[in-house]
Amino acid sequence: MGDVMEALRKREAQEKVPAIRLEIDYFLVTLSDAMQKEDDKAVKEAKAKLRVLSEQLNRFES
Repeated sequence: MGDVMEALRKREAQEKVPAIRLEIDYFLVTLSDAMQKEDDKAVKEAKAKLRVLSEQLNRFES
């Protein structure tokens, strides 16, 4: 039973990690744009979203 659960976790990670990385790329661009425009609110929002995505990525990759 443990092998089945491990296989399911690996499959889930294989499916979600690429999507999370794409989201991270998107929010890095968003952050860069907000910084260039000196939009403090958008900078804070992008950083918060990047923190969440980073935590998700770390969970799936560990």
